[in-house]
Amino acid sequence: MPEESKSDLVKRIGERIRRMRKEKQLSQEQLTELSGLHTNYVGQVERGEKNVTLETLEKVVLGLGISLEELFRYVGPMEKKDALSEIVELLVDRPVEDQRMALSLLKTVTTWGDK
Repeated sequence: MPEESKSDLVKRIGERIRRMRKEKQLSQEQLTELSGLHTNYVGQVERGEKNVTLETLEKVVLGLGISLEELFRYVGPMEKKDALSEIVELLVDRPVEDQRMALSLLKTVTTWGDK
């Protein structure tokens, strides 16, 4: 994997936090209440302006009700470009509703193929 600059990684993690917060239909204020962080700080994290500590990430994931693994899933580019990774790349930035629809379609196709 090519070396990524620190600011790029910080920005990608911030974008991932924002996306997951919105998927959970939380405002920044609600996330700050759940995580015990300041509203301005969460905004800076989401914009990639702050390099967060592990302790802060732990507070954020607890506030979001997710695991650290879930937060970091798909943050970096996938090295192996097989069909499954291409499916994941297509869906990772789509809304949860689109992801669920794609899953339903895949289940239908695999069930149909088994008959």
